[in-house]
Formats: sequence, C-alpha cells, structure tokens
Amino acid sequence: MMDFQHEPGRYFLQKNDKTVAEITYTTINNGQTYAINATNVDPSLRGQGIAAKLLDTVVAEAHDKHMTIKAVCPYVKKAFANNPTKYQKIEYKP
Repeated sequence: MMDFQHEPGRYFLQKNDKTVAEITYTTINNGQTYAINATNVDPSLRGQGIAAKLLDTVVAEAHDKHMTIKAVCPYVKKAFANNPTKYQKIEYKP
C-alpha cells in the first residue's frame, strides 16, 4: 500500500520533500460529492498504478462518508468509463 499523505482537497505522495504524485478534489453538491479535478504523477513513477491507487483512496473515503464522485479530470473520466461496474455506485449522476 502506498503511504499517501492527506490534507483537505488532496491525497499526495512525497519523496525527498517533493510531491511526486497527487490527486486533488473539491466538494460540490452541498458537500455530498467530491469533484476530482486533477491527477498528477511524476513521469519517473508512471506505469506503476499510482494514479489508480490515488483514485481508489478517494473512492474509499467517499464511500465511507456516503458521498459520490464527479469525474472532472481526464484520468478519472477515463477510469470511470473503462470500469463502469467498479465505479457506477459512487459516480455522481446529476
């Protein structure tokens, strides 16, 4: 499991005091939905599934809080489109 740090609006991974991966989100829909705005992974770490683990971390938090997720960033939109069964219950549907 990755040792992601968390602060309001983002989960991230630091290496040598540098953020090397992060997923950022805001709260919308009267606090009932996380809108994931961006997912960034340092090129040296790409291909290791880190972005997916970041997404899964936010999905788990939203699930625990009975929230939904709106995919705004291209990576999350693609993940939701490619895995509809995995994300259909958590996806925000206005």
